[in-house]
Amino acid sequence: MTNKDNIESEIKINYKYDLENVSEANLYRDIFPYTEIPKVTFNNEYLPMNLSDNIWITDTTFRDGQQSMQPFTVPQMLKIYDYLHKLDNESGIIKQTEFFLYTEKDREALEKCIARGYKFPEITTWIRANAEDFKLVKEYGVKETGILMSCSDYHIFNKLNITREEAMKKYLIIAEEAFSNGIIPRCHLEDITRADLYGFVVPFVRKLMEMSKEAKIPVKIRACDTLGLGVSYSGAALPRSVQAIMNSFINDCELPSELLEWHGHNDFYSVVSNAVTAWLYGASSINTTLFGIGERTGNCPLEAMIIEYGQIKGNIKSMRPDIITEIAEYFNEELGYKVPPKTPFVGSEFNVTRAGIHADGMLKNEEIYNIFDTEKILARPIIVAVNEYSGLAGIAAWINTYFKLKGKNKIDKKDTRIHAVKEWVDEEYSNGRTTVISNEELEAVVRALMPHIFDLNKKTEHVKKSNY
Repeated sequence: MTNKDNIESEIKINYKYDLENVSEANLYRDIFPYTEIPKVTFNNEYLPMNLSDNIWITDTTFRDGQQSMQPFTVPQMLKIYDYLHKLDNESGIIKQTEFFLYTEKDREALEKCIARGYKFPEITTWIRANAEDFKLVKEYGVKETGILMSCSDYHIFNKLNITREEAMKKYLIIAEEAFSNGIIPRCHLEDITRADLYGFVVPFVRKLMEMSKEAKIPVKIRACDTLGLGVSYSGAALPRSVQAIMNSFINDCELPSELLEWHGHNDFYSVVSNAVTAWLYGASSINTTLFGIGERTGNCPLEAMIIEYGQIKGNIKSMRPDIITEIAEYFNEELGYKVPPKTPFVGSEFNVTRAGIHADGMLKNEEIYNIFDTEKILARPIIVAVNEYSGLAGIAAWINTYFKLKGKNKIDKKDTRIHAVKEWVDEEYSNGRTTVISNEELEAVVRALMPHIFDLNKKTEHVKKSNY
């Protein structure tokens, strides 16, 4: 009997949860009417949190992320991989990244990145669930590959045009091929938040677990919230409840946390909250992209999950979050990708204040209106932009932040020279100006009215450099 025959006969055996090989697709029309906004249903079942001792981040910038923008060149992919390694800084928090294998360019990039010899992030691949794709995986000798395994009836019936039983057979056969070749299969359960969890997903994953045990090779499960339909609310019901999905994998499938991963999209503005919920309720791994690039509204931003990791675990080990700023500059200058200016942690204006009352608070103590020491952690000092509403406090705060004046060197808003700068600003707007005044313009005015500031700035920079 071949492995295929074994799978086809064993699939008919009853497990703890049986495959429901329905004749018609379950599209959950009461929840997803399509012509209306999707509904959230509640069963008021409150599940306990189940945060794993070890959690980490994986990256799909080269796979899902790259699909949303102009394809990277080989040197660009190598540079980004180097950046990911520098950002992780041997902490192991950015554990893996995945590559396509379909083009000559992708394969060349894969080879060159492998040649770097980095432990983190480990290189994996992604394929569709077919034998031809798997040949490429074997050829490049990777230890683990992602395999697309669509799991909702939307995909099984309407895209693949097969039954649940046929889909299960198809997926198990390629998983068996991976086990037979000593490769860890990472099963990407596409569209998990519209899937029949107990009618298809759970019996399928339990069968995968049996095969894994026999092969003595782990099987990983990536739960893919393909349309960002997941919700993190307590008491929410399947199929949309992230809590219930994670709980089911851990308890009903008996899947260890370290083998469970969450991959989300941001269609409903919930990508970060859903990812954190997946961590809190059992998944060890969250799949991300740099700056959240990806299909439609994008994936979970890698930089956001670094900050979330730090908040949950109390530290980020040896990671270098300042590298995030460097990567954002590279994406802008080399790839022509401009991060939206208001984007947390990486946007050009994420820590810029224009409000006069905020500037006054920052003048007294920058902690009042800054989320954390953004200069130390992200290499991004706070910035105060000057416009017609800034007032004396706003101008003084701009001078102190722009020239990095600390302690006794800080300029007070009561300084008479600040009044002179404000008079210039007021005159600009009284003459019809409508735009924010640029740093270069303000620097020129300050140079004329307060030349000693430049000497103080040079001293500050000298002290700073001597400390490295």
